[in-house]
Amino acid sequence: MSRPATRSRQDRSADSRALILDAAVDCLVELGYAGASTLAIQAKAGVSRGRLLHHFPSRDELLVAAAQHLSATHLKQIEERVAGALAGEPDGPRRVDRCIELLWSTFQEPPFWAAMELWTAARTNRTLARSLRPAERQLREAIHKVGDRIWGPAVCAHPRYRELRELLFTSMRGAALPYAFETRVPSTDRHVPLWKGMARGMLFGEGSQR
Repeated sequence: MSRPATRSRQDRSADSRALILDAAVDCLVELGYAGASTLAIQAKAGVSRGRLLHHFPSRDELLVAAAQHLSATHLKQIEERVAGALAGEPDGPRRVDRCIELLWSTFQEPPFWAAMELWTAARTNRTLARSLRPAERQLREAIHKVGDRIWGPAVCAHPRYRELRELLFTSMRGAALPYAFETRVPSTDRHVPLWKGMARGMLFGEGSQR
């Protein structure tokens, strides 16, 4: 009988690093930046203190890596799930409406709130801000890729698409912030019909019908 292959030290190290980063994201969402201590992250990940410090010697280094982890894994999962929800939906105003709804739903996801915790903390933490800027650019590019896949090639080729994408991103990000302290139903947010009308107008002309 052949012996099972022994996992390499590199594989085990990669697994523990992923566990730590997932735990850091969870702690940012559940506890906020102030509560996402290395001890809390260590406990959530179920790793030793030495293992955590081996991968991430400082707390801010760990949390910035968590932001990069968001773009590499969590947003990719969201992209695939949301794109799957649009499968079979033909191009046109109805698909645009559905895209708006699905895009808005991503601003209720844990990655958004984890990123918000870091961005808010960076306002008064200049060291974190300097470290976070490259990660924030990566995260923004990943968010754009999510949007591009949701919209599909026909809309992405529209001359006003990039303008629309930026307007929706900034508006949805701002509209999502009050949900940190208000209990409302996101799908009934008053901005949703405004976004739909704006998108239909920019892509198909004013007065487009569903």
